[in-house]
Amino acid sequence: MSIKATFRLSKKDFEFDVELCIPDRGVTAIFGPSGCGKTTLLRLMAGLERCSNGYLKVRDRVWQDSSEFIPSHKRAIGYVFQEASLFSHLNVAKNLEYGVKRVAIAEQKVSLDHAVALLGIGHLLNRNAHQLSGGEKQRVAIARALAVSPKVLLMDEPLSALDQTLKREIMPYLESLHDQLDIPIIYVSHSPDEVARLADHLVLLDAGKVRADGPIGSMLTRLDLPLAYGDDAAAVIDASVVVHDDHYGITYLDFSGGRFTVARNTLPLGRPVRLRVMARDVSLTLERQMGTSILNIFPAVVEELIIDDQPDVTVRLRVGSTLLLSRVTRKSASLLQLTPKQALYVQIKSVALLGGN
Repeated sequence: MSIKATFRLSKKDFEFDVELCIPDRGVTAIFGPSGCGKTTLLRLMAGLERCSNGYLKVRDRVWQDSSEFIPSHKRAIGYVFQEASLFSHLNVAKNLEYGVKRVAIAEQKVSLDHAVALLGIGHLLNRNAHQLSGGEKQRVAIARALAVSPKVLLMDEPLSALDQTLKREIMPYLESLHDQLDIPIIYVSHSPDEVARLADHLVLLDAGKVRADGPIGSMLTRLDLPLAYGDDAAAVIDASVVVHDDHYGITYLDFSGGRFTVARNTLPLGRPVRLRVMARDVSLTLERQMGTSILNIFPAVVEELIIDDQPDVTVRLRVGSTLLLSRVTRKSASLLQLTPKQALYVQIKSVALLGGN
């Protein structure tokens, strides 16, 4: 099962031409620069904007084709906008109940109590909307979108209006949606950090067209895409917590290529986690180094590299079944005589623990 969409739309100075087939599970991030058509895609999927020759099928139900157009209010969607857009004259409980009233009892897959618990807003139910912080408002808005028991949850840059502190506050709640709900989430963002932390699948939009799409791990490390370059270039790694070492204050995380050592955390053993490794923090060596303070050293194979007249070279590597990026100088690439299929070692100077999968 999947979500299939085809939309062709002409606007003033903008041609939107998108064809997609994306998973009906997990989080699909729609990523790209401002003006590339991310919000347009969500509005078309929601039925808020019409496209005469569009097509949309969610799992086994066609929502739009050449002969049918299901209006927005009859589509089983939850929509979270950049601004919370709560009813200011209602308290939190009444805002949530407004969404529930839209759904027949037989169609209620997410209970109101479950939505409240997921977003941690039980203590806010009697407050009026104007008494909430920005982060609290957005959590209420997400709970309201879930209360309609949607077949798809559409989220249009839900953190863009929040400062960094509030973003850090709300991010664990977004992760809980991923962990606990069997609802596909289409998440629009232009933040590499949000995409790396939340997404399972990534769609890269550019000037109204799909440049590429695929699993997050392979997309971030493709050397034919801009995601692999710049200061934010990084790989994401799925791992699990296996050992806590209280003596040294460290935690061990297993992944397909070995075992990471990170600072001690409180996550339970067996917990899935996601790691982010920046390309600039991965160095290469032909032999395993001894007598070094770097703890995360793994055997790897060079998959691809592009050497041109730039001072730096980005190298795509495979460690087990995991893909990594490394950025080295062109001189280093020459000294190491880097070539595809070459066996060597990666030394990872820093790794960020992003949270649970």
